[in-house]
Amino acid sequence: MSIEKTIESLQNGGTILYPTDTIWGIGCDATNPEAIKKVFDIKHRDANKSMIILVENEKRLQDFVEVPEMAWEIIDLSEKPITIVYESAKGLPKEALAEDGSIGIRLIKDDFCKKLISKLNKPIVSTSANLSGDKSPLKFSDISQEIIDAVDYAVEENREKISKYSGSSVIKVWKNGQIKVLRE
Repeated sequence: MSIEKTIESLQNGGTILYPTDTIWGIGCDATNPEAIKKVFDIKHRDANKSMIILVENEKRLQDFVEVPEMAWEIIDLSEKPITIVYESAKGLPKEALAEDGSIGIRLIKDDFCKKLISKLNKPIVSTSANLSGDKSPLKFSDISQEIIDAVDYAVEENREKISKYSGSSVIKVWKNGQIKVLRE
């Protein structure tokens, strides 16, 4: 199993290609500013565009944001993977945050990702494994060679699996309970 190699790469500030509960993603330790910068470089992504992070449990989610009651309801009711954008994050580098200090976080249900984050004991960045503007990869074979060559490690698990989701829904939830759907 490649989880040990994946953890080692993340702990050393590396970037990874990995399967999520949606599409294949480029990831890194979400608490490492240098690793986050590498992900932006790999994607040729504007640094003003924030990325999301993945957490494996409710406790870790609460380590980084105050979770409004409305967000818990959305998480509980959502059938497809859902990323919630929270107003203000704590304990994360500015490189991981949007300009306004908000952060998109998905409470992951995928077993491989849960295990990875739990063993790393830190959240991981998740952004689609493509160059900015290109189509998102539903399976490993959709990922360009340029991306594969640019990351430090490509996970071996689930390379044949085809995602049934082309991405997560994204909803912003304010502390006062106001919500806005950013992506269905």
